[in-house]
Amino acid sequence: MSSQQPATIAQQLLRDADGEYESGDIFLASKLLWDAAVHCAEAVMHRNGAADSRRGEPSKFVKDLAAELDEPILFSYFKVAEALHLNFHHGWMEDHQFEESRELVKQFVSRMLGLIGEN
Repeated sequence: MSSQQPATIAQQLLRDADGEYESGDIFLASKLLWDAAVHCAEAVMHRNGAADSRRGEPSKFVKDLAAELDEPILFSYFKVAEALHLNFHHGWMEDHQFEESRELVKQFVSRMLGLIGEN
């Protein structure tokens, strides 16, 4: 994990995603939003003493966390971030789908940062 605060990194990734989208690169914007979501999930994992992430572990962690907090929407938001990751690779999203997804990922990032006191 970087020495920078998770909020600093996540907010930069969100700004970079907005910039890429505004310049017309929905694919790179999708990747940056996914990166912000995973970064925040991993920050909460580390804060909670979870082991280093492996492929698929952030998804399981968020699912378990959402159940623990009785906030199923958290996992739904993370699934949206996963869809953005797929969009980066396969380019299937329309602009309106991307815009809706971007807002949901921003909500996810905000909530996750709030869990570690960085929001």
